[in-house]
Amino acid sequence: MGAMPENTAPTPAPAPDPGHAAERCPAPEPGPAGEPAGPPPAVRAQLLATEHWSLLASRSTTQSEVLTRISMFLTLTSAGLVSLALVGQATGFTGLFPVFELSVLGFVTMVGILTQVRVMNVGIEDLMYVIAMNRIRAGYVSLDPGLAPYLMSSPHDDRPGSELTYFFFRDRRHVSQFLGSSMVFIAAVNAALVGLLTAAIAGTLTAPAPVTVGLGAVATVAYLAVALVRSGRRYFGLWPRYAPRFPTPPES
Repeated sequence: MGAMPENTAPTPAPAPDPGHAAERCPAPEPGPAGEPAGPPPAVRAQLLATEHWSLLASRSTTQSEVLTRISMFLTLTSAGLVSLALVGQATGFTGLFPVFELSVLGFVTMVGILTQVRVMNVGIEDLMYVIAMNRIRAGYVSLDPGLAPYLMSSPHDDRPGSELTYFFFRDRRHVSQFLGSSMVFIAAVNAALVGLLTAAIAGTLTAPAPVTVGLGAVATVAYLAVALVRSGRRYFGLWPRYAPRFPTPPES
């Protein structure tokens, strides 16, 4: 029989080099006397970037949801008006047609008002996301002030900062920015539906044609005016109750 191999002890692993460990894990920044040391700038930037991406994802999800709601509402409105035309031709606009007309217009108007409420809420939520991301940009600039000239969006979490982020070229008070918003669009569609519903009710009560048309027009204008005033009050009423952490400098 051959010779048995001798038992050999395992070779001990080399002790870790403290210098390499320090390179992989940078030491935290020294804090003021009596306070714990804060994380290094690289860790702060990573935490801010994580929060930034979370806000972007939430904003995108919210916008996608409200656009779906608007599409559903417009599809329902189109289907309702087409059904009124088809049923009206089939019944000669007599018999039970007024009941059908009021039911369809009432339901579509109710859905439109609920959609308008959601659009307004999403507008406020979007403003919240913009202000939050502006505050994160302020954190980026505090870590590296040299980034400020390269940021088109504002690093200030107040009203001027949010307006600059929404429109980089600073022409923020142009009326087209307001009239082209989803809020005004939905309010205009709902105003037309309210006018049609009012006119339908007046026609069902056998009101004269001029009175029916006049009531419908008045209801349309009144609803649109009230909707715009309420949305404006809600937007401008936010700022007196909000305290920014990084306001826009007066010279800006």
